[in-house]
Order: sequence, then structure tokens, then C-alpha cells
Amino acid sequence: MSDASPLSRLTSALGSVVFGQQAVLADLVTAFLARGHVLLEGVPGVAKTLTARTMAGALGLRFTRVQFTPDLMPADILGTNVFQPQDNAFRLVKGPIFTEVVVADEINRTPPKTQAALLEAMEERQVTIDGVSHALPPHFFVVATQNPLELEGTYPLPEAQLDRFLMRVRVGYPEPDAETTMLRAYHQREGRPPGLERILDVATLTELQARAARVTCDDSILQYVVNVVRDTRSHPRVRLGASPRSSQALLAAAKARAALNGTDFVTPDDVKAVAFSVLNHRLLLKAEAEVEGVTADDVLRQTLERVRVPR
Repeated sequence: MSDASPLSRLTSALGSVVFGQQAVLADLVTAFLARGHVLLEGVPGVAKTLTARTMAGALGLRFTRVQFTPDLMPADILGTNVFQPQDNAFRLVKGPIFTEVVVADEINRTPPKTQAALLEAMEERQVTIDGVSHALPPHFFVVATQNPLELEGTYPLPEAQLDRFLMRVRVGYPEPDAETTMLRAYHQREGRPPGLERILDVATLTELQARAARVTCDDSILQYVVNVVRDTRSHPRVRLGASPRSSQALLAAAKARAALNGTDFVTPDDVKAVAFSVLNHRLLLKAEAEVEGVTADDVLRQTLERVRVPR
């Protein structure tokens, strides 16, 4: 595909700032191409916010970070109408949601009412304030973060909210060589934060997303996606399997991954490459499975081994 070169430049540029997280960067770019949103899950200090900020800079998009806290209110995110005495009228003071790339930092530290303020924005790319709808930018992209270990004083995201994220991406520690490279770059910058110049313009971004949506998908691949999703529903360790929306998400992500790889058709490997990040937060396991230490990734691994791959 003709867009392989700009995407290669983008991933290379991101990798020059965020070291040792190639799989995370690939998932992030995939989600953006598929016009989805991402939940980054990892302990503090593994560059979750840096990754989102770096990507926004490379794409030339406006970036806003919102620290989610227990006292954060929906209006603090969306904005509110403020009365202006001089005009004898109300004027909308826009909140931080009116941007292009928004990082919802530690999203599980705010109550469900505030978490839900993101639902309409993520699904419809608009927000409603006092009954009036306001459109968000066409490249609106939410990157939420949460720490999977520190759960005291947190509010776990409900299933309906989790389902709005195209991917849940786990960010782990980099390999020793990558961490050494990161430390060397930090030393050479004398502790200054890294910067990244714009790699792609808005017209190119729009075209890349459109081309990802037009990637060819054979009927056998469609059936493979359906079979993978349906298999999760009948797994003996699963209480609630992936929904039909999950099928759509898996297909969209697989098409975007194919575009990222520079091809114009989806292969089973594209589906497998994104299956864990797309589906791992959409499965509810039975209580006995959790007691036994079975994880959603274990279930998905068994599913991908069991479902026949089209030839």
C-alpha cells in the first residue's frame, strides 16, 4: 500500500522516544487507524502518558491530560454554561474533552458518574451539555490509563464502559537493552523531556484512516472472526463471552493492523495479532476460574488454538 511509508515513519519516530514498547506502539497506532480508543494498563513509570503525548505530537494533534480524582465532576471534563452579565446570556466554557488526544489518567480513581461523562464522547464523538450537542474533532482519540495493582480507593470500570475501548493494552517493563537505551537518551538530554516533531499532516491522517476502513476482507476471514468471538461464549470458564460489538471491533482492528503492516487485505495473522488486546477486557470469567488463576488471556489463547484457521 502507498501509505506504508508514512506509517513506517510514524512507528519508527515513536520508537525513538518510547523505548522497548513496540507492541504497545503498534496497538496504539492500530486503534487510531481504526478510530477506536485505548485503555493502557500498567504500573506507574512505564511511559503510559509519555506514549500518548508522543503520539499526539507525531500526529500534530492537540493533546490534553486530565488527572482523574475522586472529587472530579462531569462538568470538570465536559465544561459548563456560564452566565455572562454583560451579554445577559450563557456562554459555554469548554472543558478539556474539547481536544484531539485526551489522556484520562488513572480513570479508575474517579466515581462512575464522572467516568460515564466519557461514554457519549467516545461513542458518538460529541458531548451534550444542557441539552445541546457539541461536536468533537474528527480525530478525537481517548487514551485512558489505570494501575492494575493499586486498587484501594478506586472505582473499577463497569463492563459497558470497558466495552467502549477498542483495546485494552497492557504496558510492561522494557527489556534490559531497551531500558539501557532509554537511560542513555535521558542522560544525553540532561533530563529534559523528549520531543517529537510532527510526522503526518491532517490530510494524511484522514486518508490513512479511510484506507484502513477499506482494506479488503474475504468472507472466510469474516467467518473466522465470528468463530473466534462465538467460541468465547461457549468456553467453560467464561460467564459472559464477547458480544457482537466485539466482532466489529476485532474486524476493525484487524483491518487497521493490515494497513499498518502495509497490506491491503486481512489475514488470519492480523486477527490473531489484535485478538488479545481487543477481547481481553470483554470477557467475564466464572468465579471458580478466577480462583484457579485462569485469566482472559488464557481463554483467548485456547480459543485461538481451537478455532480452525481459514486457508
